[in-house]
Amino acid sequence: MLRMKPLIIVLAIAFVAGGGWYLNSSRQPHGGPATVPSHGISGDASRASSTAVVESRDIQFTVSAAGEITPAEQVSVRPEINGRIATLLVDIGDRVKKGDTFFTLDDRDLQIEKETQDKEIERTRVQMAQAERNYLRNKQLFEDKLIAQEVFEEQRTQLELAKNSHSKAEKSLELLMDRLRKTRLVAPFDCTVLTRPVSVGQSVSGSGGFNSGTEVLSIADLNQLIINAHIKQADITRLRVNQEVEISVEAIPGLKVMGLVERIAPQATIRNNIKGFSARILLRNVDPRIRPSMTANIRIPVSSAENVLSVPLAAVFTELNPDTQQMERFVYVKTAEGFDRRLVQVGVSDYFYAEVQSGLGAGDVVSLEEPKGEAERRSKARELSGDRKSITSAPAATSTTNSAKPTPPSRPAQAAGS
Repeated sequence: MLRMKPLIIVLAIAFVAGGGWYLNSSRQPHGGPATVPSHGISGDASRASSTAVVESRDIQFTVSAAGEITPAEQVSVRPEINGRIATLLVDIGDRVKKGDTFFTLDDRDLQIEKETQDKEIERTRVQMAQAERNYLRNKQLFEDKLIAQEVFEEQRTQLELAKNSHSKAEKSLELLMDRLRKTRLVAPFDCTVLTRPVSVGQSVSGSGGFNSGTEVLSIADLNQLIINAHIKQADITRLRVNQEVEISVEAIPGLKVMGLVERIAPQATIRNNIKGFSARILLRNVDPRIRPSMTANIRIPVSSAENVLSVPLAAVFTELNPDTQQMERFVYVKTAEGFDRRLVQVGVSDYFYAEVQSGLGAGDVVSLEEPKGEAERRSKARELSGDRKSITSAPAATSTTNSAKPTPPSRPAQAAGS
């Protein structure tokens, strides 16, 4: 018994401390608002959070899509002939003007070949001049009937052969000069160097060789950027060529630029298990901070309205009218007695608000949820309507009961403008 007393004392102290902690945690924190349980909210606060005021606002319904920014013109620079990089005048990020030199190939072998070809041309020119003099002399002798015709014809053949040899040498020199020109590669347009996978002294192959040659540089015109977007098939009908769209870039917060739809693919493709259509969008007034491969978000305008009466989408209910078999849209307007059900005509809407074209006025208060007792009243009204139809349509000897359960009003599943 003596050994049990310390344990009982410890348990008693722990109980007292735990109770004190519980009391302190239930009290209001010093300097902060009192903590009120959710079931203790007053009725006025609950009603205030479930209603909204009809007011004017701008509504714009848009469809969003994502795409990757790429240059409109991107070129892989490869030499046309085999060689070794002699000079490399540009590097990654350099801006190059049209006609400026990118790099040159070692042309010493071609220069030696050119000197040899120049001497060959000179030799054939001398031979052609000698053959021409012999031809003219033999022609005069033949006219004077001092030599046979066979001798004259043979000399004329020698002249033609000499001319052909000279022409062939000149063509060979032209081909050699073309190869020499191809040892110097220049910018085809104003561009920026994107990549440079080779260095000075490296041997490269021409574009006509294995694997289409060695890529020395990749360049692009960063003043002309495009977005290759994948538009869902449900939204592609809202897009058209030459349509302006708003573009935001994820890497540059707050930047908004305009784009122009250039092309829309005629056939759908599947990307990330989503069927859609490829669209090419040209960026206008490209910001220098925008770079290739950045992700862009595209907003395609569908419909808009400025300064129109609007209510939250949660306040608009949709129900099938059993008499007309037409879908009706209505709201519950707050009155002195409670809430009044009122039909409305909805115009442009986005994902949050809907334009009310008729049925409401500025300052009206509408409910964001179905008022209490409205479902029961509507159920009784449908039962009475069903009973009247059964009496008028059923035979006198039989009676029918409308056992269909009342269908509660539904809210629009999507924006009215979609």
